[in-house]
Amino acid sequence: MGGQMLIGSSMIALTVVIHTVGLIALIAYLRDRGLRAVGGGSYLVMMRVLVLTILGIFLLHSVEIWCWAVLYIWLGELAELHKALYFSTVTFTTLGYGDIVLDERWQLLTSLEATNGIILFGVSTAFVFAVLKKLFDAAGITGPED
Repeated sequence: MGGQMLIGSSMIALTVVIHTVGLIALIAYLRDRGLRAVGGGSYLVMMRVLVLTILGIFLLHSVEIWCWAVLYIWLGELAELHKALYFSTVTFTTLGYGDIVLDERWQLLTSLEATNGIILFGVSTAFVFAVLKKLFDAAGITGPED
């Protein structure tokens, strides 16, 4: 069990670093090329900012899922890449079909990957919300009046 915790915690640390670096890069890109231009209120620019934000986050989650999939192959738990990617995607998103399961000695990793996915999806949701808030502010869109 200690080995699973060490490997799983290392994977969580790796994916958190990937996510953090990716979001910082996305912030820099949006700041330099997107969000500054939004001040003019162009809806095409706003759409571009939102699409790039969502695609950037999707790319980050895809890389993180690939990391877990490669781990399962490296551990010898899943031999085929497509099955490892499928299993990792189902686990990371907490969908959890259960049609593919790891050997009992590595099952704790699935819980750690699912926890990792939940946390990173939460961070991603907050990031999209922050970008939307900037876009709404730039467009002069406000909430309901009190």
